[in-house]
Amino acid sequence: MGKFDNKRMVITGAGSGIGKATAIKFASEGAYVACVDLRGAAETASEIGGSAFALECNVADASAVEKMIASAVNTLGGLDILANIAGIGHFKWSHEESPEDFDRILSVNLNGTFYCCRYALPHMLEAGGGIILNTASTAGLIGQPWSAAYCASKGGVVMLTRAMAYEYRNKNIRVAAVAPGGTKTNIVKSFTDLPKDADYSLMSKIMSPVPIADPSEIASAFAYIASDDGRFITGSILTIDGGIVC
Repeated sequence: MGKFDNKRMVITGAGSGIGKATAIKFASEGAYVACVDLRGAAETASEIGGSAFALECNVADASAVEKMIASAVNTLGGLDILANIAGIGHFKWSHEESPEDFDRILSVNLNGTFYCCRYALPHMLEAGGGIILNTASTAGLIGQPWSAAYCASKGGVVMLTRAMAYEYRNKNIRVAAVAPGGTKTNIVKSFTDLPKDADYSLMSKIMSPVPIADPSEIASAFAYIASDDGRFITGSILTIDGGIVC
């Protein structure tokens, strides 16, 4: 018996990194998983096998998200768990950040999270409950250099999580987030290209002496929150960062 036997789940960002690890983790515990991403989702679904399937979606497009959720629910026969893991980011001096890139980061990380929640919630309400798992970051809890767009987006996810958790706590819907620090994912590579004239002393604030996390460790945290063991967790932001935010 798995912790998530017969649970129906949508996971964004499932093509790689934390999203892929989370899809594999929940599927291994019995969940029926819809793997969602712009690329790589089919490979993840194939690796999982069984009832897992892939859907392509740009979460920054509200109409695309609405269609994706409808398609997933139609195939799954309902929706019990939503994991919002898709995300992008980069290092850039704020005075050099383009409005287009700023908007793009917020559109994926914050707007995309809201859109998925927006179209998943009616199905959860109809079913009498559900669980929403969001991906925050240490960047949503403390200021980080060259990360204004990313910090703004993840800070938004933190407050979105808390607001929805309170709003739906009488509806048997739990909403929580994990805030990772450094994790071995593609997005970390986006943060390895430091801007010109970077003051390396600023990096100490966001570095940990603990070895960088593996995506499977973050997936395990999501699984704990969504399990019966985590039944009292809602509105919480679980920080997994090797002690960056202490």
